[in-house]
Amino acid sequence: MTTNRNAPENRELAGKRALVTGGTRGIGAAVVRRLLDAGAEVLTTARSAAGTAPDGAVFVPADVRTRAGAQALAAAARERLGGVDILVHNAGGARPHKDAAAIPDEEWQDALDLNFLASVRLDALLAPGMRERRSGAIVHVSSAAVATPVGPFLHYTTAKAALENYSRGLAAELAPSGVRVNTVSPGRTATPGGADTRGQWARLSAAPAATNADDTAPLGREGHPDDIAHAVLFLVSPRADWLTGSKLVVDGGEFPRG
Repeated sequence: MTTNRNAPENRELAGKRALVTGGTRGIGAAVVRRLLDAGAEVLTTARSAAGTAPDGAVFVPADVRTRAGAQALAAAARERLGGVDILVHNAGGARPHKDAAAIPDEEWQDALDLNFLASVRLDALLAPGMRERRSGAIVHVSSAAVATPVGPFLHYTTAKAALENYSRGLAAELAPSGVRVNTVSPGRTATPGGADTRGQWARLSAAPAATNADDTAPLGREGHPDDIAHAVLFLVSPRADWLTGSKLVVDGGEFPRG
């Protein structure tokens, strides 16, 4: 008999309402599917309607890089779901440059808006409702690359480092109200966005693009989106009710700890 490793043990999120940003492909789409499988009602978003959300999810186009986009998304979540019990910040990314000095000001700002301030703005809009209900779970998706920042991605890893610091502080603030805040930090994961970014970096450095993590991850492969999605599902589930202010690194052992 075969076992479906993606099947939830039970519908432990039945009755919960979830918002997942960047949920139309890669890690975000995997998170949406896992939350749906666990019984949650899920609304997800991307910058344009071109993306296809997993079956069963409500899709709302929004640009979370802007204050107006965050406000519109929060309003849509209240209208379509009646509120949010689970908030997963997955939208993120930045294109690499030759070195840190080559990163223009506008891309520093864009990296901060997408990878850091989008979470700050949405949390400020939706966490008060969780606080009033004295229940809720927030997950910020960061990056294991924060542990080893390099010049070509310094705008991205700097924004993610700020996100992790903010996440710990928000966790301490919201904990007395029963709202949990945690971070998931993925390593190299097989996604369309990740492949595009690695290809860009390879062209800049005139080096061949790596196709797997066999040479760098002790577990001998790069991650799958479901590896990250299962970590997110755990953190928003009742199984993690006594876990807040934590960072769960899911990278196959690739990056240093400390």
